[in-house]
Amino acid sequence: MPISPRPRQPGIRPRALAGALVHVLTLSLLLAALLLAAARDARAADAGTLRIGSKRFTESYILAEVLAQTAAPQLSRTPVVRQGLGNTAIVYEALKSGGIDLYAEYTGTIALEILKSPQPLSREAVQAALQPLGLGMAIPLGFNDGYAFAMRADDAKRLGVRSLSDLARHPELKLGLSNEFIGRADGWRGVAARYGLPQKPTGLDHGIAYDAIAARQVDVIDIYTTDAKIEHLGLTVLDDDLGYFPRYDAAVLYRLDVPQRFPQAWAALQKLEGRIDEDAMIGMNARAELQGAGFDVIARDFLAGRGQGSGDAASAGFLGKLFGPDLPRLARQHLMLVAVSVGVATLIGVPLAVWVFPHLRLRALVLGATGLLQTVPSLALLAVLISLLGAIGTLPALIALTLYSLLPIMRNAVAGLAEVPAGVKQAGTALGMTGSQNLRLVQLPLALPTLIAGVRTATTIAIGTATIAAFIGAGGFGERIVTGLALNDRALLLAGALPAAVLALASEALFEALEWLLRRRQRAAVA
Repeated sequence: MPISPRPRQPGIRPRALAGALVHVLTLSLLLAALLLAAARDARAADAGTLRIGSKRFTESYILAEVLAQTAAPQLSRTPVVRQGLGNTAIVYEALKSGGIDLYAEYTGTIALEILKSPQPLSREAVQAALQPLGLGMAIPLGFNDGYAFAMRADDAKRLGVRSLSDLARHPELKLGLSNEFIGRADGWRGVAARYGLPQKPTGLDHGIAYDAIAARQVDVIDIYTTDAKIEHLGLTVLDDDLGYFPRYDAAVLYRLDVPQRFPQAWAALQKLEGRIDEDAMIGMNARAELQGAGFDVIARDFLAGRGQGSGDAASAGFLGKLFGPDLPRLARQHLMLVAVSVGVATLIGVPLAVWVFPHLRLRALVLGATGLLQTVPSLALLAVLISLLGAIGTLPALIALTLYSLLPIMRNAVAGLAEVPAGVKQAGTALGMTGSQNLRLVQLPLALPTLIAGVRTATTIAIGTATIAAFIGAGGFGERIVTGLALNDRALLLAGALPAAVLALASEALFEALEWLLRRRQRAAVA
């Protein structure tokens, strides 16, 4: 009796798998090349546009507008203002990589945080250190915005705390310090070492810290000396009696080619030298934080020589902020970020999951690698991508969101294939199907609901994570959230968070409808 040939097992042979992986790698490299080419084209298109950045606090927003409005009349194209680019590390990386051309920075930050000098540097020494980096510092604006510590005046008087040295005698005091200050080279560690401070600070956003100290949730916060809320909340600024903090004189940090590329605009910017004193800066900050004036309005009034109170309008209410004129633009940007990133992740993740599924070790390796990406903090990944790509904005945001979307899509694709009963696979084989036919006609249709659930999860995650894209100028509803954090404006925060939540609910409804259609089709097929 002849022995029947052994039935072919469903799956993909190693040679086919190797070929498939080569195709995936080729597709990924092609996609990366296209994205890099797009980035280069975008940079080339922007070569004639002056790009100005800002950090994520009120004063930096205002100064970016002052710089832009000063330069604009001398330019053929309107300057691009990249507001709220996060902390020093991100905005400096954007400058170094060419994503922006200049921004307002502070001498102490340049010397201690950017150049990593163990001590303050003279202006000449800073220039000499920046030149090999292709950067320069110029146009001192005329005011010092230093770091300091502050506490409620009544508590300071009751405890006899007048200086930073006095804090060492009160370990019970709760310190709420900005996360950037805690991590800075010239921040908490140096202060604590110089003054022997025993407290363990809590990390807070700079704007939120003022609410925390007003609500007595913390006792001491770090401040910028030009903050408007110091006087408004009646805080006592503690004396830096051992002289730890250097001067933080505001100046323009720029790429060395800016004066040659924009000579007339650069000449106009030179006229800002020494024009903004500390009282003027405090007044402008107050208009933004206490009166709700727009950053562009504040800058325009200052440059026109109008008084601090002139031109102020009542701050728009919540509905005005929610349905503001920027809503269609932000919605388009947010939808684009989510749709493109999840779409690309699906195109890459599903085939890759299918191809590694029959091979346990390779599957574990690939899923482990995608899982590892989830542990990388969003801002850290964005900073790395800015450095690698030499660009800020949409491109690094899309790549980051795509990487974060891979895990739920691939894990659910693998789980869906694993749930297909062995008997069903064998039935397909008994009908004479090849491994690839079995996969395409039997296994993938049965795994589709679980696979779609993975795309659903990835979409929800991407909608939330896309708000971080505003930290690198990619837009979306995160713009409102970032600005609301800077101003400690709860209405603006909610006006950014609520549309994102509505978008997440809409995506859930869409996927729910899609899954209902799939279940209905499956029932019809069985009947």
